[in-house]
Amino acid sequence: MGLVRDYDGPNGEERAVQALEYSAHPLAVAELERVVKGVAQDFPECRLAAHHRTGPLEIGDLAVVVAAAAPHRGEAFAAARRLIDDLKSQVPIWKHQSFIDGSEEWVGLP
Repeated sequence: MGLVRDYDGPNGEERAVQALEYSAHPLAVAELERVVKGVAQDFPECRLAAHHRTGPLEIGDLAVVVAAAAPHRGEAFAAARRLIDDLKSQVPIWKHQSFIDGSEEWVGLP
């Protein structure tokens, strides 16, 4: 599960987040389903699910969930890690962050 943090940025360069909103391409759900199926092909013993919220979210809100079940936890953990990594890199969902210092940033834009 991924929660909305009150900061963002690499270690040592973190900025305080004031507000956050996720936007998605109209085909994002289809792309998410494609990603889940692709990971499932590589982990046939796993059952997988994923969901990513859109719209404005508050600090501490749940933003994304991936789930993996398998006969052995190592395989489930590997599938879940691959699923979140592929989701973040391939599904057209964009994050708009507003920082306490007044600056703003879009993350994930092509």
